[in-house]
Amino acid sequence: MSSKAKTSKSKQVRDKWRGKAWHMVIAPSFFGNVELGSIPAQEEEQLIGRVVEATLYDITGDFSHHYLKMFFQINELDGKTAKTLFKGHEYSRDYLRSLVRRRTTKVDGLFNLTTKDGYKLRISVSALTLSRIKTSQEKIIRDMMEKTIKEKAAALTLDQFVQEMVLGKIASDIYNQAKLVAPLRHVGIRKSKLVAQPAQVPVQAAPVAEA
Repeated sequence: MSSKAKTSKSKQVRDKWRGKAWHMVIAPSFFGNVELGSIPAQEEEQLIGRVVEATLYDITGDFSHHYLKMFFQINELDGKTAKTLFKGHEYSRDYLRSLVRRRTTKVDGLFNLTTKDGYKLRISVSALTLSRIKTSQEKIIRDMMEKTIKEKAAALTLDQFVQEMVLGKIASDIYNQAKLVAPLRHVGIRKSKLVAQPAQVPVQAAPVAEA
């Protein structure tokens, strides 16, 4: 490629980036509106619906949270600020792999639930035992998982539920019950996904006063 062609191509790349506007993406208010980084867009409309990935460590500053991947969806623009909605989370593959041990049992539960304010979530819970357990014990632990998370969801808003979920409060509640059934090494909500938001209630027009 000639030097003139290289210069032209380089200029095209610079012009392409120069034409984009940068927006600062922030976490939802219940995570303190923490800045997640800047992203470019040619048109602002292109940002709405885009999913941004971070770690819980990026939000809390606690290195012990580095294994938890968080997903946020841009749902509103305020000037050069892109506001987000919690979309889901999951354990990193390396962390999940590190939890598995030979001659132990991994009890998995997949549950659909609705929060107090009408958000629908799909949750994956895992409990890892210290040794192999019976199928009947697995069923009891799985039932405990379902009962605990559905009671929590019914009592908490999405904001409250997500905080307790990713910070380990709900997993701790499950652990404290399930450890009475079998010795456990780890209980965690390893994955979640926001499935649906509550339907918007239409605003009714005010009645027109009769003359």
